[in-house]
Amino acid sequence: MAFTESNMLPLGTKAPFFSLPDTVSDRILTLDDVASDVAMVIMFLCNHCPYVLHVNSGIVALAKDYQPKGVSFVGISSNDVDNYPQDAPDKMKIVAHTEGYTFPYLYDETQEVAKAYDAACTPDFYVFDGERRLVYRGRIDGSRPKNDLPVTGEDLRAVLDAVLRGDTVTEIQYPSGGCNIKWKPN
Repeated sequence: MAFTESNMLPLGTKAPFFSLPDTVSDRILTLDDVASDVAMVIMFLCNHCPYVLHVNSGIVALAKDYQPKGVSFVGISSNDVDNYPQDAPDKMKIVAHTEGYTFPYLYDETQEVAKAYDAACTPDFYVFDGERRLVYRGRIDGSRPKNDLPVTGEDLRAVLDAVLRGDTVTEIQYPSGGCNIKWKPN
């Protein structure tokens, strides 16, 4: 597994629009459908990446803790399913149910959404405030497979708590790291 870090989209960036199929509900969802006037967490995920598998329980715990506070969550998979069939939409639906995702899990077949967000790896996390401005991009926490740190979600929790309090989010942010997004051949 090749380790790739986030590209770190500039803070303040307005959330790029998207319209993608949700593998959980079988509906097309747009940014407007999933946005919140409190905060929104957009996560680039996939089914097979060991880094995503490692943090899945932490993602589910975060969503369950913060959705009642008005924070919306959405997962997006942008991997090339021709070369990585385990990331296909039918398998995404199974993973969402198996892991207990309480949020949409969208499929970005053209990979245009991943490019618009400058996503580089799975998992890759973005937090937008109620005005859809980027306040955080990076990791869920410092845990990685085999580093013996527990998955706590502490980095994302600190950001979400700051947003909920109306505080400024620290600009000291660490990139996420994981598998590279599996880009389609040109």
